[in-house]
Amino acid sequence: MNTDPSHLLPRRNLLALAATTGAALATLPAFTASAAPARPDNSASYESSSQDTLWWQTPAGDKSMIEQGLPVGNGRLGALASNDPGRELLLVTDATMWTGGLNDELDADGQFPYERDNFGSFTLLGRLTVDIPDHDLGAVSGYRRTLDLARGVVTTSYVRSRVTYERQIFASRPDDVIVLHFTQSGGGRYTGTVTLEGMHGEGASVAFGAAFPNGLKYGAAVTAYGTGGRVTVSGSHIAFDGCKDLTVVVSGGTNYAPDAAKGYRDPSLDPRKLARTKVRDAAAHSADTLLRTHVADHRALFGKFDISLGTSSAEQRALDTWERVKARTGTGDPDPELEAAYVQFGRYLMISGSRGSLPLGLQGLWLDGNDPAWMGDYHTDINIQMNYWMADRAGLSPCFDAFTDYCVAQVPSWTDLTRRLFNDSRNRYRNSSGKNAGWTVAISTNPYGGGGWWWHPAGNAWLCNTLWEHYEFTQSQSHLKKIYPLLKGACEFWEARLLTTTLPGTSREVLIADSDWSPEQGPLDVKGITYAQELVWSLFGHFCTAAAELKWDNTYAATISGLRKRLYLPQVSPKTGWLEEWMSPDNLGETTHRHLSPLINLFPGDRIRPDGSTPADIVAGATALLTARGMESFGWANAWRSLCWARLKNADKAYQLLVNNLRPSTDGSNGTAANLFDIYELGEGNGVFQIDANFGTPAAVIEMLLYSRPGHVELLPALPEAWAKSGSVKGIGARGGFVVDLSWRDGKPTEVRIRSVGGRTTTVAHGDASRSVTLEPGGSVTLKDLGR
Repeated sequence: MNTDPSHLLPRRNLLALAATTGAALATLPAFTASAAPARPDNSASYESSSQDTLWWQTPAGDKSMIEQGLPVGNGRLGALASNDPGRELLLVTDATMWTGGLNDELDADGQFPYERDNFGSFTLLGRLTVDIPDHDLGAVSGYRRTLDLARGVVTTSYVRSRVTYERQIFASRPDDVIVLHFTQSGGGRYTGTVTLEGMHGEGASVAFGAAFPNGLKYGAAVTAYGTGGRVTVSGSHIAFDGCKDLTVVVSGGTNYAPDAAKGYRDPSLDPRKLARTKVRDAAAHSADTLLRTHVADHRALFGKFDISLGTSSAEQRALDTWERVKARTGTGDPDPELEAAYVQFGRYLMISGSRGSLPLGLQGLWLDGNDPAWMGDYHTDINIQMNYWMADRAGLSPCFDAFTDYCVAQVPSWTDLTRRLFNDSRNRYRNSSGKNAGWTVAISTNPYGGGGWWWHPAGNAWLCNTLWEHYEFTQSQSHLKKIYPLLKGACEFWEARLLTTTLPGTSREVLIADSDWSPEQGPLDVKGITYAQELVWSLFGHFCTAAAELKWDNTYAATISGLRKRLYLPQVSPKTGWLEEWMSPDNLGETTHRHLSPLINLFPGDRIRPDGSTPADIVAGATALLTARGMESFGWANAWRSLCWARLKNADKAYQLLVNNLRPSTDGSNGTAANLFDIYELGEGNGVFQIDANFGTPAAVIEMLLYSRPGHVELLPALPEAWAKSGSVKGIGARGGFVVDLSWRDGKPTEVRIRSVGGRTTTVAHGDASRSVTLEPGGSVTLKDLGR
């Protein structure tokens, strides 16, 4: 198998496609040399509130890092930290540390292989340990570790022999390094060793470099410096002796390049050499300077949004984070500050894991081994989309760019695979018309243009609809131009794929999708599944709006508009009373299945609305199906359910699903781990980390507080009683190009400020009251009379 995809398309075709989307290929940063970052002045500082600080009273064990380790990341380079006093452990990752390749030899059934040796897997980069032999956990008192969400810093403190020791860990985007800074007060000293090990047989070294069989080169390096003692390289380790303070700096990465024409590699880049340069450059500055630079960068994003859902009790505040999670379930009492902190934790993970590199996959940027479930890949049938539902809503639009740039960089290979392989005679999802155009994807994708598992024909539409929604929030013309070729290519695929059929008992002809699978249940090859019909209906509408906005492709847009008018849209089953998932009155799948595929235009789409604009029977059928799906599932499935109930303005059920996700995970059960990672139960006693609920659940919280679509903003559509007394949120993104600050008391808005980030007109509503707002970009207006 050829793992280099650059041979697949003639170079001029790759360059032509890159020309239409080339801005992304040119601007998506990788592990590269960069200019020295700007440094904030010495007066720059920020003190976090207690609500933005999580804390624990025990460190993580080596074998429980995924449930207890604290995450840090600069958007590309990340780590889980154990915070053990005597042996600090960091499991270090780079977002591009992927095995595998294009994976373009189909199995006998016409589907993609899905194994680590062909599709590939996300893997660890390195393992860093700082051993301080006389600081065993049993020899210290007053142990405490914190995660400061607002500053992006993990801090550990403890007392030994009447000396207070403290260490801070952070991942700096400006300096592209991870920093560990050890200090003390009371005359103590640090003595021990620093060890950096590769995770693929490289052994211990202060710097290492190697390559995977697929040609991806990688490397990492570490350095250390201190005062009042000695820091020396001793063989494969760094030794420190009698230091008053110590700073350890680590960096690393790969030669991944987001360009299909280059085979997704930069052969000129030496990761080991670059890592050594980065740690050397960072070590030229004091730890305080590195910290202030990092905090200023982190705060620039984190500070764009704030949320208060009410006041927790003194008893709740006195508990550490893990005890507080357990108490929330044990007592059943609302803990509004914990629930707000969970939203901010999701934002922290987004800032830490989605800037300047690949997007967040199933486990985000954090691993505890080289064999993550489902390869830690990009699932295109809910998971990668859910990862980015929160970004624009929560003031983190720049973090969405990693997803956009990934899609743009992959589409040349996706186009080629579709052209060569989709109509393979063994593929049960091939176009029965024999036509083929545009591009689509598999259920799983990797960073090399490759697909895994089964073909996912409607995946192109869902990716495009997610890209389009970012435009609705930001009104960014540059983003619209960047994604336009993807929208058009997906439309071309569906123009070739749709079939004409006559509805039974009528003479009406409609267009339906060819054979497909409603994720991930039921018959494997049914025509006209609701999931595909709804996604394509939205895709066609978005493309036509984009073409009109850019004044491009008027003739082709008219063709697509005509096809959209002929699309079959699902009906309510006379047998079940549910919105049909298949073109059948029968339930052909599992009633309580985790996926809500037929409800995709309730959320994230909004064709189905409970505002009178949608036929009442369709709303009732969607509600009945959502009810039948139940309230108990995996974390991401609960998050999706919560979002749908928020769209239906059912605050009680939307909130209960948030509460369900906050249940403590024990012995691998579904729920929240000690470090707030969401755990997915594979089987009894076997749980894995899956990050999408950590983003989908905060998105649901925000959707309870504000619903928007272009031209309409609704305040507090599903405000639960637990938050009704008083609260506020600042920086909510609203579709149509607005940002909203909102305060409420006794369930009614007291003040709302609307600021334009590109939008011009919208209606702001609460209950029966509404106001029309017209603004110039950058302008704002404050309303105080909508809650009367």
